[in-house]
Amino acid sequence: MSVNEVPFSGLDLNLMLVFTLVFRERSVSRAAHCLRVTQPAVSGSLVRLRRYFGDPLFVRGGQSMRPTAKAREIAGLLLPAMAQIELLLTHHKCAKN
Repeated sequence: MSVNEVPFSGLDLNLMLVFTLVFRERSVSRAAHCLRVTQPAVSGSLVRLRRYFGDPLFVRGGQSMRPTAKAREIAGLLLPAMAQIELLLTHHKCAKN
């Protein structure tokens, strides 16, 4: 299987983890806590994701961040991929020990 690197250029893949956690937590602050970074760091990552995808992705709704239709579409594809990556990394870490 071959991977086309072009769509990846200009995108830090760590942003996909930020997206995943904001989507799950519905909160920038809680996502920051999970990542052990500051809230401004997650906000900055969201700025980069919004620019990359050309969509607000999350909008404030009361006390939570509501995903846009585009964010839900992205999550539908991204979350299964992230679960597979997590499985790979967990298996690799266990195999190293």
